[in-house]
Amino acid sequence: MNDTRNDSHIIDNLQAPVDAELLDRLHQRLEQQAEHADLLDVAYTTVDSPVGQLLLAATPRGLIRVAYANEDHEKVLATLTHKVSPRILRAPRRLDTVARELDEYFSKRRQSFDLDLDLSLSHGFRQLVQQHLPEIGYGQTRSYREVAELVGNPKAVRAVGTACATNPLPVVVPCHRVLRTDGTLGGYIGGLAAKTTLLELEAA
Repeated sequence: MNDTRNDSHIIDNLQAPVDAELLDRLHQRLEQQAEHADLLDVAYTTVDSPVGQLLLAATPRGLIRVAYANEDHEKVLATLTHKVSPRILRAPRRLDTVARELDEYFSKRRQSFDLDLDLSLSHGFRQLVQQHLPEIGYGQTRSYREVAELVGNPKAVRAVGTACATNPLPVVVPCHRVLRTDGTLGGYIGGLAAKTTLLELEAA
C-alpha cells in the first residue's frame, strides 16, 4: 500500500508544471560554474535570422560553427562533441558578440565581421580557401574559378566548390558570394533560397 502511495507521489511530481524561470536560473548557474572551472570547451546557442534559425558554436579560440536548420542542429552538436570536445553546453552569453554582429549584418548595419574564428574543422586546401573567402567584399561575387586563382591554384575549381560546400562558418565566411562561371548560383549549404536571400540583402 505504501509503495502505491509513493509511486503516486512520484508520478504527481513528474507531472507538475516545470518552472521555466527556475530552469533558466539553474542553467545559468551551471554555465557559470562550468566556465569558472574551465570545463566549457564548446559554447553554443541559436538565433533567429532572415535565413532561418542559426546554430552558433564557439571554442575559446573563436567561432567554430554556424549551422542552418536544414543541417539538423542536433547532428551538428553531436559532430562537435565527437570532433572537438564532449564538454559542450548551451551558453548564449559566450556568443553575444557573434549574435550582435549577425543582427547588424542582417539589418544592413554591418558589411564585414570582426570575430575571432576557429577554422580547425577544416584542413589543408579547404581551410586555405575558407581563409580567403572574406576577401570577396560585401555585395561582390566571384566565380569558383576566380577563387581558385585567388588561392594560387587555378586548376582547383572543383576543390574550391568542395571547400565552399563544406564551409563550417556560412554567412560569416561568405561562401554565398561564390557563383558558377556562368553566373548561376551553384550549391549552398543552407539551400539556394538562403543563398539568394543573402545575395539580395547585400545587393540592396
